[in-house]
Amino acid sequence: MSSIFGYMKKIYFLLFFPIVISCEIIKKKENMSLVKIEKEFFGKTSDGIDISRYTLKNSSGMEVSIINYGGIITSWKAKDRDGNYKDIVLGFNDLSGYESNSPYFGALIGRYGNRIKEGKFNLDGVEYTLAVNNGKNHLHGGLKGFDRVIWNIEEDVNESSASLILRYTSRDMEEGYPGNLDVKVTYTLTNNDELKVRYEAETDMRTVVNLTQHSYFNLSADLSRDILDHQITINADSFLPVDTTLIPTGELRDVEGTPFDFRESKRVGDDINESDRQLTFGNGYDHCWVLNNQDEGVRLVASAYDPLSGRLLDVFSDQPGIQFYSGNFLDGTLKSKDGGSYAFRSGFCLETQHYPNSPNQESFPSVILNPGEKYDTETIFRFSTR
Repeated sequence: MSSIFGYMKKIYFLLFFPIVISCEIIKKKENMSLVKIEKEFFGKTSDGIDISRYTLKNSSGMEVSIINYGGIITSWKAKDRDGNYKDIVLGFNDLSGYESNSPYFGALIGRYGNRIKEGKFNLDGVEYTLAVNNGKNHLHGGLKGFDRVIWNIEEDVNESSASLILRYTSRDMEEGYPGNLDVKVTYTLTNNDELKVRYEAETDMRTVVNLTQHSYFNLSADLSRDILDHQITINADSFLPVDTTLIPTGELRDVEGTPFDFRESKRVGDDINESDRQLTFGNGYDHCWVLNNQDEGVRLVASAYDPLSGRLLDVFSDQPGIQFYSGNFLDGTLKSKDGGSYAFRSGFCLETQHYPNSPNQESFPSVILNPGEKYDTETIFRFSTR
């Protein structure tokens, strides 16, 4: 009896196992056909250089479009609670907007994200002078930071993700920074509706590095609306107070009892108009939060939720800080992708990074990169609905 059972088992295996295998192969091929990168012409720079747009698509319908000028995310289509995919980032329809008018919409930022006081820092007894492009301070890499350079592009696609690999070499003393810096940034869109951003860099001379991504989000996908009804959570017990030029004073201030307490989900608009000197200096929120659990590596650091659409954005990172910016300098003068204009506080940023002005603050975590070391950090933007 057992021999008959064994014989029948072999017959079953021979008949049906190939079908199971072929089904798996078909399934993988279907996923491969859905996960893709599409390339198209986006425009010419003022110098006559062709710029391309690469659209990463996953199997569930999310699309992220990136251009090789500035590594800029020009469009990011995410679904709402009803399954409708719409663009949820601010930007422009053409290249000229990014060349002439952009407040860093969607851009890669470097060599140093955020501000450096008076555009100066001292390293190994040498004072380096950077471009001053934000009042009397240096901001986001200078006059021609990483947001304005042309990146070399590689594509990598498999059944579970689509990756765009961007490379750029920043030459010694470019924008005033020492050392030749080889930079690699990888955007990876997964089938879990995650965009992973991995930053890598190596130098041949001691230098400072602080890279970040500067997308402006409006999760309602109605770019004419403000973001005051969005609910923000930031996993931070303290933040960095700033002076009138938005340079951190060096103090780490407890968020308890202040408008800067986002440890529990809170509407952006709840406290933004409070009588608070720090809010006055930033014309709203434009500060760096000191993230908790810095020794844990990549962890959940912030969330944003739009009750109107049901879109939820979770941000994971291994960085010590996050700059929450509530779009306070948008004033209606920039033309939007939908034909209107970007009004006051119509977008927000959650920029994972080291603290502003760290090269001039010994008490802040170091931003120095040495030859033979590798700058390697990751931030993940994960979307869902509720």
